[in-house]
Amino acid sequence: MTSARPERVAAVIGDPVRHSRSPAIHNAAFAAAGIDWAFTAFEVPAGGGEAALDAMRVLQLAGLSVTMPLKAEVAEAADTRDDEVEVLGAANCVVPMDDGRLRAANTDAAGFVSALRADAGIDPDGLRVALLGAGGAARAVAWGLASEGAADVAVINRTPAGAHAAAAVADAAARSGKPGRVGTTDDIAAADLVVNATSIGMGADSSVPCEPRLLQPGQVAVDLVYEPLETAWLAALRRRGVEAHNGLSMLAYQAAAAFELWTGIGAPVDVMRQAAGSI
Repeated sequence: MTSARPERVAAVIGDPVRHSRSPAIHNAAFAAAGIDWAFTAFEVPAGGGEAALDAMRVLQLAGLSVTMPLKAEVAEAADTRDDEVEVLGAANCVVPMDDGRLRAANTDAAGFVSALRADAGIDPDGLRVALLGAGGAARAVAWGLASEGAADVAVINRTPAGAHAAAAVADAAARSGKPGRVGTTDDIAAADLVVNATSIGMGADSSVPCEPRLLQPGQVAVDLVYEPLETAWLAALRRRGVEAHNGLSMLAYQAAAAFELWTGIGAPVDVMRQAAGSI
């Protein structure tokens, strides 16, 4: 008879997390890997990051995924931080260490690069990129692309200060960019890859992060939004013949990297991708 109580428990924290896909993704992975773990979600509002880590210690949780608005708080409150966390100032994953300390990690950058390779079949090395947005997701993407050899990352944001700050995490590979105009060779038109790292288009929002007519067939676009799976921007780009992908694979691959940090075993990525898209 299977025990009613799992051997280990991991969780995602944030606000809101009610509709998070993480429990389905990780529980499918645990089942596929044959380990008696369970994954759940705890709604923790802004300001509760440090207390959540205290609870993690007390409850001996096997791992935490961290989403908004807690990524910066958790990065600050952890006992030790990976290089990506130091640079980005944000953690999306907490790993308990053998000596009792809590390690803050960030798997978003690696998740994006893995998803790009899996979905579009392209490598970041030498790419020219237009990156829309300057928040935490944009910084992770800039870091990940620069780390893998992207030739140029133009960060395009409503405020120049935000663009400069996001570009700074990628050193010489990134800079502030210009959105471009139809018929010009500005940054969006000149890019091999255009990434929407804003929340524009999420949920019922039908607005677009940039004019679809700025992109042409031969370019690749990635929208990190995955609710809905096809945003108005993606739909318009596909009608133009532009290869366009949503953020679902990034969600699965960053979760897979976290799974491996927590368990020490290879993640069943195909199972996790299927679970991410089945909700």
